[in-house]
Amino acid sequence: MLRHAANLLSPQGERARLSVLIFHRVHAVRDGLFPAEPDALRFDAICAWLKGWFNVLPLNEAIGLLQAGSLPSRAACITFDDGYADNHDVALPILQRHQLPCAFFIATGYLDGGRMFNDSLVELVRRCELPALPVEGLGLNLPGESSLPLGGQSERVAAIGALIGALKYRPPPERLALCQALEGRAGVAALPDNLMLRRDQVRALHRAGMQIGAHTVTHPILARLDADQARAEIENGKRDLEDIVGQAITLFAYPNGRPGTDYTNQTRAIVREAGFRAAVSTAWGFSDKRTDIFQLPRFTPWDSSGTRFGLRLLGNLRRSPALLPTSAA
Repeated sequence: MLRHAANLLSPQGERARLSVLIFHRVHAVRDGLFPAEPDALRFDAICAWLKGWFNVLPLNEAIGLLQAGSLPSRAACITFDDGYADNHDVALPILQRHQLPCAFFIATGYLDGGRMFNDSLVELVRRCELPALPVEGLGLNLPGESSLPLGGQSERVAAIGALIGALKYRPPPERLALCQALEGRAGVAALPDNLMLRRDQVRALHRAGMQIGAHTVTHPILARLDADQARAEIENGKRDLEDIVGQAITLFAYPNGRPGTDYTNQTRAIVREAGFRAAVSTAWGFSDKRTDIFQLPRFTPWDSSGTRFGLRLLGNLRRSPALLPTSAA
């Protein structure tokens, strides 16, 4: 039944609609702080559902077929952002078992032992043994909060959300300084340095037939940078990956990815000028022949049951994405 509905909503040819799914991590076992993130068992089920319902294609191939008006019915792609080590260790074997292609978008500044700011916050909250994390005097603009309670799992989840929200759109140097200050206040001796991919793992993904795409160097909010800073992040990330895999990198993912908030038409123009052939956003919805290939939307259902997961995917095939108008580009 779901295949039939998907055929109606996403027929082949000129009227085809492409679904692109986005993931970040696949944990070996369920993470209590992030129960909605898939673990290995759930990702295995998701892959089985997708293989049964959709025609899963490599992203670059799907884009070419979409532009040519020859995309098959029920076309879909799988993507991962950021470059976590579990993409290689956990997700890759599952993808290979189901014979599914995937594109991995990697922020190169965190390879070989780096850590993104949000993961620093997650891990210091996870490891903090204090009943509450003191935040007074740090200028985090958390109304009425001098400390964040850490008494239970729900309080730790809330603390992580508040801290990420307070730091996400700050300039990277300020963000780093605040992370270091919070680490000191949490009394945590050391944070993990094995969360992200190593260069040899990137090469292994590429050798396995997976696509490698760029995601800048340090995962900044590109809309907050001037043109020269944005260009350096975009071009240097591309160059880093080309040096690692020995092949041209033609796909790009905007960090955070919300149109107008996280990237602009200026950003889009820089990505195009840098030699990329397409880019993906995080706007929900589908792509069709009219979609700007430098703003391909992506979406992933969060449901744990196959039926609800599939129904939400069908719902996304009805959603027109809110993308930037490109007349100013």
